[in-house]
Amino acid sequence: MNNIKNIIFDFGGVLMDWDPRYFFKDYFQDDEKMEFFLKNIAHNDWNAEQDRGRTLKEGTELHIAEHPDWEKEIRAYYDNWSAMLRSDIPKNVEVLRKLEHTDYELFGLTNWSHETFPYALENYDFFKIFGGKIVVSGEEKLIKPDPKIWQILLDRYQIKSEESVFIDDNAKNIEVAKELGFKTIHITPETDLEKELNKLGVII
Repeated sequence: MNNIKNIIFDFGGVLMDWDPRYFFKDYFQDDEKMEFFLKNIAHNDWNAEQDRGRTLKEGTELHIAEHPDWEKEIRAYYDNWSAMLRSDIPKNVEVLRKLEHTDYELFGLTNWSHETFPYALENYDFFKIFGGKIVVSGEEKLIKPDPKIWQILLDRYQIKSEESVFIDDNAKNIEVAKELGFKTIHITPETDLEKELNKLGVII
């Protein structure tokens, strides 16, 4: 018997196409230098601390102190953040819009800075579908894959993991969600989200 009641979406890589390369490709006009910068200077671990709640200003100044030769490029990162958010991911947003007209409860669970997330909310209307039922890491001072952030979602909205599908593009997050009892869908560029939901018994 299908007991799924809740569908929980990650945002970046699932509903939103975000990549710092969308800005820095033109900025550097040198792919090798850009990749060096994104791998060794403005790397994911640094950005993750802003997603965990550190302010953009503090993150920027601390990083410049560590990498003074890259001050201009580091400042450019959050000054041009909206240019890195290229668009939504239409095929997955279409599935979300279909789910809006079903009885499933829809939630968001995202690693996102509390300072930059409002831009996405204002510029992409599909976020309204969640009716505010979104847990943002920057507001909670916790990021996936820390199991505590899933617990915040479960407790706040009084839902059960075993009655929920969790959708994310990050393999580690999927692994932790499975351990917590969620049914999961690991998103890749090739994933047919509606088909994967159907396999779990979610009929749209």
